[in-house]
Amino acid sequence: MEFHLWLSFVAICILGALSPGPSLALVIKNTVNGGAATGYATSISHGLGVALYAAITAAGVAVLVVNTPLLFSIIQYAGAAFLLYLGVKALLSKKANNVETEELTSQSTQTQRINGWRDGFLIAFLNPKLAIFFIALFSQFVSADSSEQQKIIMTATVGTIDALWYCFVTFILSRGNIINTLKKNSYIVDKVTGVFLIALAVRVVLN
Repeated sequence: MEFHLWLSFVAICILGALSPGPSLALVIKNTVNGGAATGYATSISHGLGVALYAAITAAGVAVLVVNTPLLFSIIQYAGAAFLLYLGVKALLSKKANNVETEELTSQSTQTQRINGWRDGFLIAFLNPKLAIFFIALFSQFVSADSSEQQKIIMTATVGTIDALWYCFVTFILSRGNIINTLKKNSYIVDKVTGVFLIALAVRVVLN
């Protein structure tokens, strides 16, 4: 791939990553509740999920998903169910005092870190609209004679940009007193995030 084409590809990927949605809400929620380590885990695993979709698209399998309504619907509703699960879980969270917060932080860091890896990957992978996005995007840059190296570079570019953006969000949230302020009001963040995620799940079902 020529360098100027790659730069155009990078610009489109950046705009796609910056678009707000359930992934951003999840990264904020996991960072507030689990700390920077959980936020970074969520960000990196989300990038891996996006890269996997990009790789599937490059291999041409995503075309099959889009052209098979039943398969597309199964993935779409599975994604909606996962969003609903995250939303309800956030709404049911309770306000904890400082002592409880410190105990939970020291006792469950590893568990939350594992959940971060799971949540980030699933919220990306269970989003079949990524298949449509990548088909539209890759069709502009990939031709029948495109090399495997070009496809690998494009896939790596997509996943890296996505992960770096959410890692940056986690980094900003973790600086100074921002994370402490958010933790003190984490139950409010949970409620807002919960409503947002449930609304997205309902929209998926109704569309």
